[in-house]
Amino acid sequence: MSSTRQDAWTHDEDLLLAELVLRHIREGGTQLQAFEKVGKKLSRTAAACGFRWNSYVRKQYKSGIELAKKQRKERKHNPQAEEAGNFEENDEVATNLEVPAENSNGIDKPLEFEDLISYLKKLYSKAEESSSQSEDLKTNEARIQQLEKQLYYLASENERLIKELNSIEKDYKSLIEIMERARKMVAIKNEDSQQKI
Repeated sequence: MSSTRQDAWTHDEDLLLAELVLRHIREGGTQLQAFEKVGKKLSRTAAACGFRWNSYVRKQYKSGIELAKKQRKERKHNPQAEEAGNFEENDEVATNLEVPAENSNGIDKPLEFEDLISYLKKLYSKAEESSSQSEDLKTNEARIQQLEKQLYYLASENERLIKELNSIEKDYKSLIEIMERARKMVAIKNEDSQQKI
């Protein structure tokens, strides 16, 4: 038995994970079953597959998940469609293809090779775009953390300065009171000396 892998996930592995999970959702299976099957194919644990799905891949296939759930509801309401739509376990099926499934006459047409190529190109460009967005997200998160640290520092510095200002104000008021007393004492001494004269 081969040991479980712990290396980084590739784009192809993400695609396989998404394909099998979406198939299980569509066919009424559980995600855990899909994680176990993907884990066997990729020599990874089911937990690793589940973590990858929930942390990264699921976000990339929101529309595919909604479509699979809709298809699962349709299969529940129409059992004949389920028998006609069963696939073999090892069939490679493209998920969530956005190509026309029928022509203008309403008759199903086979998937054209050019349509598949254009879909794959779109998918590749989306993957590149999402990877650049994830890099931007990482830099923005680092910047946010840096700014939060700076904010905490400035807030503590602000508190220290407010305390210092309050202390200076108290000292100033005390000094004013002392000067006022001294002025009054000088005034009283002047009055006494004038009375003596």
